[in-house]
Amino acid sequence: MLSKYIKKLKHFYLFPRDLLKNRGILLELTKNDFREQYLGSYLGLFWAFAQPVAIIGILWFIFEVGFKSPPIGKYPFMLWLSAGMMPWFFLSDAVLSATSSITGKSYLVKKIVFRVGMLPIIKILSSLIVHLIFIGILLAIFVIYGYSPDLYNVQIVYYLFAAIVFTLGISWITSSLAVFLKDISYAMGIVLQFGFWLTPIFWSLTTLPDRYRPFIKLNPAYYIIEGYRDCLIHKIWFWEHGELTVYFWCVTGTIFVFGAVLFRKLKPHFADVL
Repeated sequence: MLSKYIKKLKHFYLFPRDLLKNRGILLELTKNDFREQYLGSYLGLFWAFAQPVAIIGILWFIFEVGFKSPPIGKYPFMLWLSAGMMPWFFLSDAVLSATSSITGKSYLVKKIVFRVGMLPIIKILSSLIVHLIFIGILLAIFVIYGYSPDLYNVQIVYYLFAAIVFTLGISWITSSLAVFLKDISYAMGIVLQFGFWLTPIFWSLTTLPDRYRPFIKLNPAYYIIEGYRDCLIHKIWFWEHGELTVYFWCVTGTIFVFGAVLFRKLKPHFADVL
């Protein structure tokens, strides 16, 4: 029994080592996937930003121009809104694209030498490229508004890492199940819609009665969304949210391990079903 658990732990150790060993293939496939998504059209990368920028612009016009929403603290509503929308776009885009990563690359799954577990990672990295550019744009907007970068902004690296680990765990679950249940991709779209409205992205948690706030904080996405705002607006270090940080990593770690185990269990059957 002990040797069985040791063998499972060994797989967790070997996976990052294999990723590092095959980083060239991983980066090349990520670049190819990115080209397929955006650079095949006439406007290319423009489409990667058109929808999120349009959504932020519409919401900004409705709540700041139409309803004349007051600033959040000393920051204009647009900056507060953008700081929350940006990580959500990454989470939703990465999860949706990674969910169909295996069914969309069936020719790679059937190659024995290819490590199938890389496919969701490729999709996440492809979404990450757009997200990194979006972060640069957002920091530039903050500078235009007169808010210079500071040491708190460095925490974005930590929260981005947290988002990647959380997203990867979910993606291993959804992508492996999507091979056998085609409805998973559609279901995830609905789940993300609910997640968007239940996460305080363009509404503040302070608007809810105190008794409901702990339930909202159970959503791991809340930790990431508020983390970005802590970096850019609230100026709070992540360790100041001690209990929430421990909770997030316990939930994320559980999802990550469960996703990895489920993916490994179902992987031998992928080629037969596809």
